[in-house]
Amino acid sequence: MRSFSLLFAAIPLASAHVYARAPDGLVKANDFNYTDLGGPLNWYALNTSANEACSNGHHQSPIDIVTDASDYTPVSSLNFTVSTVDSARFENLGSGLEVVITNGSLVANNKTFPLAQFHFHTPSEHRVNEEYFPMECHFVFQTEAKEIAVIAFLMELSPFGYTTPLFDHVFAHLDDIASPGTYTETDKLDFSGLIEHFNSHGVYSYNGSLTTPPCSENVPWYVSTEPLHVNVQQYRAVKSVLKFNSRYTQNAIGQPNLLQVSAKEVTKQ
Repeated sequence: MRSFSLLFAAIPLASAHVYARAPDGLVKANDFNYTDLGGPLNWYALNTSANEACSNGHHQSPIDIVTDASDYTPVSSLNFTVSTVDSARFENLGSGLEVVITNGSLVANNKTFPLAQFHFHTPSEHRVNEEYFPMECHFVFQTEAKEIAVIAFLMELSPFGYTTPLFDHVFAHLDDIASPGTYTETDKLDFSGLIEHFNSHGVYSYNGSLTTPPCSENVPWYVSTEPLHVNVQQYRAVKSVLKFNSRYTQNAIGQPNLLQVSAKEVTKQ
């Protein structure tokens, strides 16, 4: 296989994707973003100790997935489960929209990763054969030892006005959290259709990193080869809240960090 804000204190890996909650229950907006000096080109400078991998790591995500050269993981070797819930907390963290849910898991390589949450990016972070998609959804799993794995679903616009039912129930409450630092509760969430979709298609796999600070590496990624759907109206509503929140495509796994390459070129002048 080729190989957020408050961070868990254990190790830098402590996820840019798994956020601590403020004592009063309010969500603290993150101190990074995707534009200007808060964006990916300056994530390292926001915290030069914790975020070193953002500028020096050689196994960074997201990547361009080249289908002819990509590794694939047999879906039969993965066990992705999430139970139906009556509701879940839906949060606007400033840098993204996140649904907090912990009653699921991913078993991969004989290791069980408990589910922590899922969140969205517009546009997609990963590309496939250089093609980007309108949205991307990440299911983030984390063990007690802070080991992280991610299942990703690319999302494209439906030609029939259809949205994957799970997300239909999530996005129905989007207006409640239009401002960063707010949260609401979703309706009942049934994950059976999503899991059936995942189990019915191929899975790209590679060993990469978090796509937000601290950009920690050794994160196994499992990207479904078949996109999910969102209708145009919901897509426009989501991106009006999310704006642009995608990290730029990184170098091929194992190759020099693009920021390192750029810095060397600049110093030549």
